[in-house]
Amino acid sequence: MARLRDLLRISLAISLSFGLTTASISTASTTGSAPGFGTVVSAQRAHVGRAAASVGTTVFSGDSLDTDTLGSLQVRASSARLLLSGDSRVTWGTEEGNAAATLKNGSAVFSATNAKAFALHASSAVIRPVGDAPAVGSVAILSPRELMVSCSRGSLAISVDDDTKVIAEGTAYRVDLDPDQSSDGGTQSSWPGKQKQPKKSGKDRFLLYVIVFSAAATGIALYYALESPDKP
Repeated sequence: MARLRDLLRISLAISLSFGLTTASISTASTTGSAPGFGTVVSAQRAHVGRAAASVGTTVFSGDSLDTDTLGSLQVRASSARLLLSGDSRVTWGTEEGNAAATLKNGSAVFSATNAKAFALHASSAVIRPVGDAPAVGSVAILSPRELMVSCSRGSLAISVDDDTKVIAEGTAYRVDLDPDQSSDGGTQSSWPGKQKQPKKSGKDRFLLYVIVFSAAATGIALYYALESPDKP
């Protein structure tokens, strides 16, 4: 059941990512938000620190943002947006005056106009757009050393120390952050869906496994993720 809940959360995050369009990025860049600061633009069953989040709340570096099981929270910061799905938590921060966040648990979707506009940290990895092109991506924490990263627009760079790999538009990967401890049969065989061989570089700090998603399966997962528990 725990793995099923993870899959539902991931499917929801991927589907929601298509809603963070270039238009929303352009709107964010013209609203005059202070560099590195964030503003809550939508909130449902969510918190900034210990207080309930509400539209217009300012988010500062060091603030903890979290959502309840059926909650969501969207934050705008200059040329970027971050959307938390249910049961998720991030710590807001800044990097060289620009917005950044650290995903502690759950999943998040972000959109940004360029590589400097936003960075999302998750465990030992940093995920950001590539170059000056807009990008939309989602990240989910599966375990302390496993992430699921997908890109629905543009391309993303994922870095661990001096190792960087690029995730292209329309692809999704399971990210193994501790390949030296992986057993070849264990994690791969427990993950549903077909996977290709890991994407390797000359000096691997992590490995990427391609995940093949079924559109029908994602649609079913999204239906059950959004289904009201008291609906007959």
